[in-house]
Amino acid sequence: MPCPYHKSPSSQSESSDLQSNVRDLEQSIHTDFSDDMSYGDYLCLKQILSAQKPLSAEHDEMLFITIHQASELWLKLAGFELSAAIKNIQDGDFGHAFKVIARVKQIFVQLTQSWAVLSTLTPVDYLKFRDSLGHSSGFQSYGYRKLEFLFGNKNADMLKVHQADSDVYIELNNTLNAPSLYDQTIKALANAGFDIDKAHLNRDITQPYQANESVLQAWLGVYQDSETHFQLYELAEKLMDIEDAFQNWRFKHMYTVQRIIGNKMGTGGSSGVAFLKKALDINFFPELLELRTRL
Repeated sequence: MPCPYHKSPSSQSESSDLQSNVRDLEQSIHTDFSDDMSYGDYLCLKQILSAQKPLSAEHDEMLFITIHQASELWLKLAGFELSAAIKNIQDGDFGHAFKVIARVKQIFVQLTQSWAVLSTLTPVDYLKFRDSLGHSSGFQSYGYRKLEFLFGNKNADMLKVHQADSDVYIELNNTLNAPSLYDQTIKALANAGFDIDKAHLNRDITQPYQANESVLQAWLGVYQDSETHFQLYELAEKLMDIEDAFQNWRFKHMYTVQRIIGNKMGTGGSSGVAFLKKALDINFFPELLELRTRL
């Protein structure tokens, strides 16, 4: 009869396997950050992670704040990348423009997924802290407004909600008065030899973009001879990629709001879901959609 304290070879092996389920701290790993910059220092994590300040005692307000703060960071990055793309197209650097536009598309894919997390907030739970928001609303997001202006959906009236913050107002006003991504793309069409109406090229760029027949004809020329005009053809498809991703984000936003508050008025004073639905009818690059019918 074997001694009860004697381990068989198999038992020793099993014990060894269990003990190996530990990752030891390697000697080369730096642990002293009294004088060196740490990960948290580089990312300013103390400031970022202390910025979640619920105004109620309700558990789900933390989710609401975190989702929206994270979204604002993604919107900031998207604006940064679109600004670079505008400069790239102006300089004829299409390769880098394609790279950053593709990145913007993925940013909106990421943002769209975040609505699924917010959808775990039930109507009852949201109503417990909704009054704490006062008149604050996503409509006042200057990161979102800047993106719309960069895409070309200009509307000077939208600046009114940002008048209280002079720095934001100035930045948005400068974006309003600068060529959009589509303005610069249309100039690229003209520079490539396509006959774009001079009046359209010199239009007031602070006004909402309106489709133009000469631009449509230029795009038809690009698509009908895509091998000759491959860079412009690829640029057009990249633009459609980000409009597609942006509209998916808009739709998911609208549906999530509808799921949580129904048809209540928005906290910022808008009609809520009805107002969000109107945005779905706005196209940034209308000729690129129309040419599909004309081809």
